[in-house]
Amino acid sequence: MSNDAAEPVLLRTSGRAARIILNRPRALNALTHEMITRIDAALTDWEHDPAVRAVVISGAGERGLCAGGDIRAVHDDARDGDGAASAAFWRDEYRLNARTARYPKPYVALMDGIVMGGGVGISAHGGVRIVTERSRIAMPETGIGFIPDVGGTYLLSRAPGELGTLLALTGAQIGAGDALSCGLADHYVPSGALDVLLDDLARMPVPDALERHVEPAPQGELDERRDWIDACCSADSVEEIVERLFAHGGTEAKAAAETLLAKSPTALKVTLAAVRRARRLGSLEEVLDQEYRVSCVGLKCPDLVEGVRAQIIDKDRDPHWSPATLAEVAEADVERFFAPLGDRELGLAGPGDPTGAVR
Repeated sequence: MSNDAAEPVLLRTSGRAARIILNRPRALNALTHEMITRIDAALTDWEHDPAVRAVVISGAGERGLCAGGDIRAVHDDARDGDGAASAAFWRDEYRLNARTARYPKPYVALMDGIVMGGGVGISAHGGVRIVTERSRIAMPETGIGFIPDVGGTYLLSRAPGELGTLLALTGAQIGAGDALSCGLADHYVPSGALDVLLDDLARMPVPDALERHVEPAPQGELDERRDWIDACCSADSVEEIVERLFAHGGTEAKAAAETLLAKSPTALKVTLAAVRRARRLGSLEEVLDQEYRVSCVGLKCPDLVEGVRAQIIDKDRDPHWSPATLAEVAEADVERFFAPLGDRELGLAGPGDPTGAVR
């Protein structure tokens, strides 16, 4: 038991199913580079093991699957280092995101509780994504001066209408019903049934196990708001989105506008551009390549260090963004996030290993 407690990832096989258990409950199972490489190695082993018919990923503890990447480590690297450690982490993390999307066996993600940032990347690209009444899913990066990554802009760009634009910009949390309607999940299972579902996955094919436990999801909230969300968030700039939200007059629209004005202006503008460009890109791999460029530039921007300080380290919730307003963020400031990296490109969509396996 003590050995298990020290391991950041627990790897198990039971009958037909192999299990990945993210095991940093005190850190809400935040992902480290070591965890990414261990998961990738396990996926390689299980891919070639005929006894393993499905892979299931879940999180230890009561709070959720995963709150994201180890953002404190990224903060320290951005503040005190040269960025090499973060770039190496993202390189392997994004390759793992692509790999889970193409994995040849069912990849079942139990998206119970909190699933944010890197937690979305490790789950929502899988072939079987299960949410519960406890699910709280978000890409909250703009609140720490960063931009949605781990394939998040790919997923959100393909949500109905402008729902993904709103979620990417505001970082709002959504529950099971909205996750299903936005295409971030596939099935709803009550949290109380997950243990029995795991037992069934160990002894029967995935579709048969799901049939025993899937139920209709609780009603979401976003579909009822589609009219104003689509009308406001289809604007060509963040400034115009904010203007339309305030002009709408509704309580939810006004709250969304006020939320945007508290986020990093640079992160908002780059996020809008990233989501719109992701819509035009054909594959997850192309979008991950784009996100890698954006993340590497974002690491050098003052807003990331300041955002993590304000939200996570000092917790004063009073970030001082630079630039401080949307008007001060020029188009050239946004464009530089998308500039090619030369020989530092991620290269998932180009020549190389199409599975996206970590090297």
